Amino acid sequence: SFLDSELQADPKLRARYAAWRAERRSREVDAAAEAEPHMVGSSPAMQRIFEAIRRFASTEAPVLICGETGTGKELAALALHERSSRARGPFVPINCAGLPPTLISSELFGHEKGAFTGASQRKLGRIETAQTGTVFLDEIGDLPLDMQPHLLRFLQEKTIDRVGGNHPIAVDVRVIAATNRNLQAEVAAGRFREDLYYRLNVLTIEMPPLRDRAGDIDVIAAYFLRKFGAEMHSAARSFTNDALF
Repeated sequence: SFLDSELQADPKLRARYAAWRAERRSREVDAAAEAEPHMVGSSPAMQRIFEAIRRFASTEAPVLICGETGTGKELAALALHERSSRARGPFVPINCAGLPPTLISSELFGHEKGAFTGASQRKLGRIETAQTGTVFLDEIGDLPLDMQPHLLRFLQEKTIDRVGGNHPIAVDVRVIAATNRNLQAEVAAGRFREDLYYRLNVLTIEMPPLRDRAGDIDVIAAYFLRKFGAEMHSAARSFTNDALF
């Protein structure tokens, strides 16, 4: 292009242009951090995400965050929690795909002493530990089918039953779930309960992949350069256009 040829021919112009780009990236990083401290992006797609977070944070309704792996679903959930009236309460993430199959009930709902072999004392489940805060059910599409009715009952009744317990326990938590699966397809295939899907999918956020917001690449790069530079007490630097593009 004309600009590229001019930059190649004039080292001083190239240096001024690089400084201008670095300053612009710095301003965009500052603006993005002000919008959501845990998330970076100035593209229209991310501005829509920030707007949805601000709107949904003021409600108590469940939120389903959808998107590919690595798109920042947990960061969006954390932003929802920190902007909500429950921000002083705990934020408890639960990776449904990583729970041991034989201990899912105990991990989610807790157990009483003597409930099973090895249960030497009472244990609070992760949902109960989120009392007055937010529970984040990550990879909800991986929750085994036989556990889904228990989660549905919790959503409906706002109570849990510890394994080995004989009375329900009221819990006051907000529920945010996330998945990288197409839950409607999972429902059609019989792998996910339709009633649970509609209980979780009251409000929806679709996280865009980076390939759909390429304009954020230099902002993200500048953010991490600044972050790691501060951690290593290194002088501020910037990327060249060749490094980024």
